[in-house]
Amino acid sequence: MLVLTRKVGERIRIGDEVTLQVLEVRGGQVRLGLAAPPDVRIFREEVFLAIEGRNREARLADPDRLTDAVRAWEAYADGKRG
Repeated sequence: MLVLTRKVGERIRIGDEVTLQVLEVRGGQVRLGLAAPPDVRIFREEVFLAIEGRNREARLADPDRLTDAVRAWEAYADGKRG
C-alpha cells in the first residue's frame, strides 16, 4: 500500500483522470473530494463490500430457484402475448 501525507486542500492524482482532494480534517475523520469521469465507479468500502456480497449470493443462487424464475417469467410473457 502506498501511504501519502497531504494537507487540507492538497490533491492526489490517480491516473490521468481521477483527482482526490483533502477537503477537511476534523477529529478522527477526513473529508475527501473526488473528481472522476462518470464511468469510474466510486464506492465507500462498506457499500462496495455489501454489493460484492449480494452479487456473490446471486451467483450462488439455487439453480432450482432460477429455473422457477425462468418459468414464472415465461408464463408472464405468454400471458402478455395472448
